[in-house]
Amino acid sequence: MFRTFAASLLAASMLSACTLAPSYERPTLPVSTNWPGATPPASAVADLAWTDVIIDPKVQGVVKLALTENRDLRIAVLNIEKARAQYRVQRASLLPAVSGTVSGSQGRTPGSLTGTGVAAESEQVSATVGFAAYELDLFGRVRSLSASALQSYFAVAENRRAAQISLIAEVASTYLNLAADQDLLALAQETLKTREATLDLTRKRFDAGAASQLDVSQIETLTEQARADVGAYTALVAQDRNALRLVVGAEVPADLLPSQPLTSVQILAEIPAGLPSDVLTRRPDVLAAEHGLRAKNANIGAARAAFFPRISLTGATGTASVGLDDLFTNGTGVWSFAPQVSLPIFSGGANLANLQGARADRDIAVAQYEKAVQTAFREVADALAVKETVDGRVAAQERLAAAASDSVRLSTARYERGVDSYLAVLDAQRTLFAARQGVIAVRLIEANNRVTLYKALGGGA
Repeated sequence: MFRTFAASLLAASMLSACTLAPSYERPTLPVSTNWPGATPPASAVADLAWTDVIIDPKVQGVVKLALTENRDLRIAVLNIEKARAQYRVQRASLLPAVSGTVSGSQGRTPGSLTGTGVAAESEQVSATVGFAAYELDLFGRVRSLSASALQSYFAVAENRRAAQISLIAEVASTYLNLAADQDLLALAQETLKTREATLDLTRKRFDAGAASQLDVSQIETLTEQARADVGAYTALVAQDRNALRLVVGAEVPADLLPSQPLTSVQILAEIPAGLPSDVLTRRPDVLAAEHGLRAKNANIGAARAAFFPRISLTGATGTASVGLDDLFTNGTGVWSFAPQVSLPIFSGGANLANLQGARADRDIAVAQYEKAVQTAFREVADALAVKETVDGRVAAQERLAAAASDSVRLSTARYERGVDSYLAVLDAQRTLFAARQGVIAVRLIEANNRVTLYKALGGGA
């Protein structure tokens, strides 16, 4: 009997080999074959590790801390474990669940019911091993559901990778913002110190009759404005540190915080773009959308299989006796085998509706995949558009700051010679302050653009 039992299981496994799911074909990318206005290099950023892009040791230290402590990334990792467990549960349906059972019963029937006038006592003990309601997957229903669960697991894994890339980019961007705001604070503090010195000198000139009260009032106005700027940037730096602490998920050591100007933070200057067909299909969010599409495609196979008969097997073998002492003696073997065939005859259109719903889910997943591709293309194109112009903007802003500095020097000299009023000096100082702020702002754009390209192009391990 054991051989018959094993042969049934083997035959069931051999029969469960087909599936009615349609063959999967990746949809055509609904975007241009080239980036607008860009000449792509040969390699892609997905081939670069994040440590090859973010090469500043301090930023690397902060990112490593975030990869360990960030709660959102922890949730993404735990979601992978959950999806893996769900896949294993679904995959287990491909094999029969074998269980062992030991049972016993005792009873007494009074003589008035036995017909002999003598009370009867009975005892029965059994031990069996078998499987219940194991479905022969002749038309791939269970196999299709298992394939769908596997693709869902892959999608969750890609979502975790997308979360990691986003986290790395967010940490780097927050760090750069902190460095830039510290530069702005240092600029405001330097400006305040200069204007306080100028105010003190102007007051002395006023006392000596060499300056007017208007000059003093104008300098006081600029000085207090600089003092307000210092307060505003001090608060902004504190907020940036709070933001960095939140995205990291832990306190950032003081030795990892930016202590040098923004220009000293090292982000790889040249981020290779690659061809759209290569880049977009390697982005984790696009891969996650494709795995979701594959899962919906597999569900069509399960919906189609519902139109065909379902065969389930229940079987057991073991031993039974009237007493525990005789349970395993010769002649006590028992077995049972109960196949069942369920043929769908009428379901009120439910099976057809389920198939139509599965196909609609697949079409929705196609649209979601195409949308993910288009979104990825737009993000990369936007980043490349900034990349193509940012170098010129930095150079222009630096020339503007240099010209503003010359203007301050010349207008101060003209004022001291009595050629111009102090109003021209004040205008020149305001222009210089704004120009130097602009230099910091455009350098932040340049650095953040490299981080954005790293993220938009799919990142690296």
